Amino acid sequence: MNLVRRADALVDAPLRLLLLVLLGPWGAWAPVGLSAQTVCPLPVPVLTSPVPDPNAVPAPPWDLRCIELFPTVRAASARGVIDIARPPSPFAVSVNVDGYHIHDLTARVEGLPDPSTLGPYTTYVAWATPLVLDPVIRLAEVREGTTRLGRVDFAKYLIIISAEASADVTERAGPMVLRGRSPSSRMEAHDLLATAPGAESGMGMGMEMADSTPNPSHETHTQGDGWATPPGYAGVPMLPGIMALRPDVLPLALEVPGARELPEARAREVVRLPDGGTLDLTAGFVRRTVAGRTMAMLAFNEQHPGPLIEVAENTTIFVNFTNDTPFPTAVHWHGVRLDNRFDGVPGVTQDAVLPGESFRYTIRFPDAGLYWYHPHHREDVQQELGLAGNMLVQPLASDAYGPAHREEVLMLDDILLDEHGVVPFGREAANYALMGRFGNQTLVNGEPDYTLAVDRGEVVRFFFTNASNTRTWNLSFTAVAEGGVGVPAAPPLPIKVVASDVGRFEREERVESVVIAPAERYVVDVRFPGAGRYTLSNRVMGINHRQGVFLAERTVLGVVEVSPRAVATDLADAFAELRVHEDVVADIDRYRADFDRAVDHEIVMAIQPGDLPDVTRQSMAYDWVFFNPVEWTGTMPVMNWVTSADQLRWTIREPATGRADMDIAWRFRVGDVVKIRVHNDRTSFHAMQHPLHIHGQRFLVLEQDGVPTENLVWKDTVLLPAGSVTDILLELSNPGRWMVHCHIAEHLEAGMKFVFDVAG
Repeated sequence: MNLVRRADALVDAPLRLLLLVLLGPWGAWAPVGLSAQTVCPLPVPVLTSPVPDPNAVPAPPWDLRCIELFPTVRAASARGVIDIARPPSPFAVSVNVDGYHIHDLTARVEGLPDPSTLGPYTTYVAWATPLVLDPVIRLAEVREGTTRLGRVDFAKYLIIISAEASADVTERAGPMVLRGRSPSSRMEAHDLLATAPGAESGMGMGMEMADSTPNPSHETHTQGDGWATPPGYAGVPMLPGIMALRPDVLPLALEVPGARELPEARAREVVRLPDGGTLDLTAGFVRRTVAGRTMAMLAFNEQHPGPLIEVAENTTIFVNFTNDTPFPTAVHWHGVRLDNRFDGVPGVTQDAVLPGESFRYTIRFPDAGLYWYHPHHREDVQQELGLAGNMLVQPLASDAYGPAHREEVLMLDDILLDEHGVVPFGREAANYALMGRFGNQTLVNGEPDYTLAVDRGEVVRFFFTNASNTRTWNLSFTAVAEGGVGVPAAPPLPIKVVASDVGRFEREERVESVVIAPAERYVVDVRFPGAGRYTLSNRVMGINHRQGVFLAERTVLGVVEVSPRAVATDLADAFAELRVHEDVVADIDRYRADFDRAVDHEIVMAIQPGDLPDVTRQSMAYDWVFFNPVEWTGTMPVMNWVTSADQLRWTIREPATGRADMDIAWRFRVGDVVKIRVHNDRTSFHAMQHPLHIHGQRFLVLEQDGVPTENLVWKDTVLLPAGSVTDILLELSNPGRWMVHCHIAEHLEAGMKFVFDVAG
C-alpha cells in the first residue's frame, strides 16, 4: 500500500477531551510467561509511572508496542490488540523519507458479533486516521483471530474497526465496533502548573520574559558566571524557570596564543599509503570561518576533516601522531580490527598523549570498508572542534562494490554556534549530558554548503560517516522544482545500500533514505537520471515536548548539480540490479547455527539521575509517557545545556551480576562467539537512543524487538532506539582489552562504558 505522509496537527482542547473520553483507560497487566519476543498481551499492561529496579531486566515496553482495542456498546463482547512491529530495514529504525516512523500492524481480535446483527453488514474492516480524522485510510478486512493490517506512517493515529457491507469498501460507512490509539497519541501538552510549577517561576532572577522566546539569531546573554545563554530552538520557547538555570560547571576557556596568527584550516587532502607507508599526523589549532563567525578550532594536519587516508585491504601503515593541543588526547581508529595496544583509549590501551608529546601507531587493515579516526579523551570537546578524519580501505576484489562513475567520501557533522563562535563546553565535566550536544549548523566535509557537479545519468558512490556528537540523520536526495529552494519536484531518488561499518551487506537493497547514527558508516549508490538540481537533505520528526506535538525539521546539507550532458558510459542497468554478495553470505553462514541459541550475556542501558535541579525533574516528569524512538533534534536546548556529567550517570548494567559500567568483568578467548541481548530501558528518567560501539571486533545484529534481521552485515556500531531489545552476535577475533560504550560523546563522558578482555 502507499503510505500516507501527513503529520497530524495539534488537536484543539475540546477534541482532545472527546478523544480521551472515547478511547478510555488502559487495562490491567497479566504478563505471565511473556518475553520480549512475544506478541502483545491482552489486555495491555496498565501505564504507570516508572519505578526502575536496578537489578532486573526491564519488562517489555508493551505500552510502546501495543494498541489496546476498546469495544463500543454495539460489540460489548469484542476485544482485541494491535501488535506494532518495525518493518525490516537495513537500519535500526524504519522511517519514510520525511522521518515518520513506519509501523507494521497486526490485529488480534476475539468476540466479534456476527456483522449482520448490527445491520446490513457482512464483514469488518480496519481503518487508520490521524487525530484530526483526515485522511482515513483503509487497512484490511478483519476476521476473528489474527489479521495483518499493513503499514502506517502517521505521527499520531487512531485504529478503527467498523462493520461494513462489503470487504471491498474504500470509505468507512458502517458503525464502529472497536477503536484504539497509537502510543504516540498519549503524548500531550504539559500541564505545567501541575507537573512543573518551577518552570513557570524565574522572574526576578535576572531573567526577562524576552529570554523565553525563540532565539534563531543566536543572540546570547552573558551571566556573571561566565556562561552565556545558548541559542534556542526556533518555535519552541522556553519558560523562565528553565531559562534561569545555569550549568554547575564552569565554561571551558580555550587558551589560544596568537589566535590571529593561526593557520587557516584547509580542505581535506587524500593521502594514499602503500603497505608499510607512514603518515605524520599532528593535532593543533587552526582558524576557521563558519557561517560568518571566525574562531579557533582544532584540526588534524590543519585540515577539516582530517586527511582522508586511503589504503588497500590487508595492509599495515604507521602514523606518527603529535599532540599540539592543550588537551591530553589519543587517536582511536574507529572500527579497525587492529592490534589492541594501538586502539587509542587512554587508561585502557595506552597513556594519554600529553600536550607536546608524540606516539607512533601501527595500524593493520584486515577488512575493506570505511572507517574513521577521532580522539577518545574528552571527545565531546575535541571531536566537536574538528578532530576527525576518514580511512577508506579499498577491497582487493575490483568488483566488490559493482560499477560507479565516481566515489564521494562525506563526513557529516554539526556544530553549535552563537554570535561569537563555538558555544563553550563544560570545564570540569561535559555539559549537554542529558541528550548530547546538538549543533545548529550542519557541516559536510567541514563546510556548511556541500556541492557536487555530475553529468546526467552518473552513478555516484557515497561513503557516509556520521561524526556528530549526538545527531542521527535521515538522508535523502530529491530533485528541486525549478525556481524553488528546497521544494521537491519529484519523489526522492532511489538509493542502493551496499555496505555498512565493516563490510558489505549480504545483498544490496533499495531505500528512499539512509538513517545513520553517530559513528555509523554506510556505503550507498545513487544515480542522477536527469539534468537539474538535487538536494542532499536531512528530514526528521522532532518533538515539542511542552506542547506534545511532532515537529518536521527539513535541512538541506548540500546540492548536486546535474548537467544536461549525458555520462559517457551508461550504468543504468548495473544500478538497477540488486546483487547478492555470495562471499559475504558464505562468511556469515559459519555463524548461523548460533543465531537461535540462548543468550550468553544481557545488559541494560539506562540513566541514573543525580543532583538535577527541581525544575528539570518536574519538566521531565510527563515525558516518560511516550518516548520518541529517536531524539532526532535538540528541542530542549537550555535544559540539556545546564545538565552536566556530574549531575547524572548514563549506565550500562548487567542484571545477572549486579555490576555496572567499568565493574562489568567479561572475559573471552579468541575464537569465541557470544550472543548478547541489549535492553534500552524504556522506564529510564529520560529514555533515549544509544549508538552502541564495540572496539576491535565485529558483530551481527540478529534481531530488534523480535524482528529478525533479513539482510545481515558486519557492524561495529548499532543504533538502539528507546525501549528497544536488540540481539547481537559478537565474534571475538582480536586479543586485548576492548571498550564498549555509547557513541553519544556526552553519554560516554557521563559513564556509559565498560571494558572486556579477550585472551589470545
